[in-house]
Amino acid sequence: MPVLLAWLVHFYTAVGVLLGFFSVLLVERGEYRSALWLNALAVAIDASDGTLARAARVKERIPRFDGARLEDIVDYLNYVLVPSLILFHAGLLPPNGAWWIAAAPMLASAYGFCQKDAKTSDNYFLGFPSYWNILVLYLLALRTPAWFNTAIVLFLAAMVFVPIKYIYPSRTAAFQRVTVALGIVWGALVLLMLYYLPDPPPAIVYASLFFPLYYALLSFFLSARTPLRPR
Repeated sequence: MPVLLAWLVHFYTAVGVLLGFFSVLLVERGEYRSALWLNALAVAIDASDGTLARAARVKERIPRFDGARLEDIVDYLNYVLVPSLILFHAGLLPPNGAWWIAAAPMLASAYGFCQKDAKTSDNYFLGFPSYWNILVLYLLALRTPAWFNTAIVLFLAAMVFVPIKYIYPSRTAAFQRVTVALGIVWGALVLLMLYYLPDPPPAIVYASLFFPLYYALLSFFLSARTPLRPR
């Protein structure tokens, strides 16, 4: 029974692959809002499967199976490939260069995912994390011009290679309670944004920007204060 429970946790993580696949199909049909709803469900699974894995002691009971690698596959699909497809198909980028601009996050994040210290020993992300799904949501909600979208996509793709430490909300110890509390409020606002897409109320969109700003400023502060430690 314990081994079965451990396998069920891995299956729970693997459901994210199905969500990513269906999201791709929805993007190809132009149903970006529905694709982002599935993406939000994938985020919920990603946020909870680690706790379940530790409770089920999956590493101890199924040592031959690499759950972290499975999670990386799921995360790349949902947080990189699907948002890149939305960038390409939703008219967010200049038509002449959309294909290579949308490919930039995929190339940069492929490098980021393969770094051995992509998650540092003191529980930070190293380099810009693959928050491309969040970026795409804001670009859709704010209807920013294509030149701005291009600039921010290429800038963040470059930031993947810059060794700045970004907080891992559920694991970074510093300011964790504040971060989690603000993250819950922000998550509720994001769900409202999804509900109202393609025309979310500006007040909700602008109010929700408090958390990305908080996240970035706190990450830069903590990164400067806590130098990298070798594994």
